[in-house]
Amino acid sequence: MILHPDVAKALQLSLPVVALESAVITHGLPHPINLELAQHLEDVIRQNGAAPATIALLEGELHIGITNEELQSLAAASNPVKISRRDFAPAMTQKRTGGTTVAGTMIAAHRAGIRVFATGGIGGVHRGTQFDVSADLPELARTPLVVVCAGAKAILDLPATVEYLETMGVPMIGYQTDEFPAFYSQSSGIKIPFRAETPVEIARIAEQHWRLGMKSAILVVQPVPKENELPRDEVETIIQRALEDAHIMGITGAAVTPFLLGRVGEISAGATLKANLALLENNALLAARIASSLEPQKGTISI
Repeated sequence: MILHPDVAKALQLSLPVVALESAVITHGLPHPINLELAQHLEDVIRQNGAAPATIALLEGELHIGITNEELQSLAAASNPVKISRRDFAPAMTQKRTGGTTVAGTMIAAHRAGIRVFATGGIGGVHRGTQFDVSADLPELARTPLVVVCAGAKAILDLPATVEYLETMGVPMIGYQTDEFPAFYSQSSGIKIPFRAETPVEIARIAEQHWRLGMKSAILVVQPVPKENELPRDEVETIIQRALEDAHIMGITGAAVTPFLLGRVGEISAGATLKANLALLENNALLAARIASSLEPQKGTISI
């Protein structure tokens, strides 16, 4: 791994660090919005007392934190690959450039000694078949990080996703909420058992979880800001239209999620994109505050 000097220094001095995924840059948002967002999220984390570590694969090399020039190159990359657990070895061997998913980012962040990760929405169980499960879910069950998100992407089967996480023993902590958020909407109607009111409380829960020898992540779910949320019924109507379009066009496999997110944005005339950007910023801010609340611990850096 190649650690950005600021990230390496922060880990060596036991200072707070927050990991950021890069699949949202390479596959989630159009250029130049993707670049502007990535730069803004890093600034938000710095302004809240932590070092940002955007994780990405650049010409076969795994970077833990990237320079602004590298960020610009990644945001404009042609034919980037999505990097999850299965993809590291072939993509590195073939010198590919790509964005890390939630699962891929968790693997790299944990190896570097980073304990907190901010993302938008995790992957989950896809609608229509419970055999189509994102690699993010088993990764949450075996990789010990605090993962801050706005729930799972709204295009997924949210009840089945929550059930899977419960079965795999992943603690779900609602930040100032009793429900699993519905990504673009604050409420899903799905209750979760634990709620925390402050970043310090979340930090103490995570430390206790890991002291008990648990190996899973702590999934912190935070609703999209109220002023940016969309009504659940409106979002569901939009998603159904996007699903129909995907079926008509024969979109399958790994191409489904990027297609649906893009199509949902088109149908909503950009409203879902605005909500997405707001929740990403909100999650980065909370993650920085959680990272700053964890007890200092020397990171394990493998280069």
